[in-house]
Amino acid sequence: MESTLALRIKSHWHKEEKDRSIDEIAGAIAFSSWRIAMEKAITLHSEQFDYSSDRQRLDVIAEYLLFSAQVVDRLVHKNFTPQERQELIISLVTRLAEHLQENSQDLLGSGDYRTPFINKFNLRSEEYAQLSFDQDDGPSYPFMRHLGYEIQQLMGDEQENRWIIDQVMDKDGFEVYTQLKKLVKNLTT
Repeated sequence: MESTLALRIKSHWHKEEKDRSIDEIAGAIAFSSWRIAMEKAITLHSEQFDYSSDRQRLDVIAEYLLFSAQVVDRLVHKNFTPQERQELIISLVTRLAEHLQENSQDLLGSGDYRTPFINKFNLRSEEYAQLSFDQDDGPSYPFMRHLGYEIQQLMGDEQENRWIIDQVMDKDGFEVYTQLKKLVKNLTT
């Protein structure tokens, strides 16, 4: 029996007539991205993939957040000027880092969780820049495989986690993309 969780994401502004700043758009995307990433971490657990610690679970959530930022960057490419796009992504990654910082402190104790996340974002940006993303079809197979590979590396190759790359590539990663595509379209038009 396959278990699925229905995640409801708010993807429209409450008062449609008001123009939104790039920072407001980034905040809304970051909040929803955090919820999507948490839901995907829960999905992996419900699919019998085991976490060895809260740190490992947060690392998986962070990897989904990094993937989400890359997807958003690609989705806004056509409709934003280069300056707007840069401003949006900087604000988005800053907000994602804040979410990770707060939640990591709650679970793991005090520390700087923000800086390593931002450093990893810069690294992932270089890596994903080499992979194609079609505006109509979304992430390419190598783009999705990169996400699956990174999560597999975090989860280890214990027997119960061996096939996690398939779950991430074939199902969860595409669901993240689909949810973000709808969200970005609704929040930016």
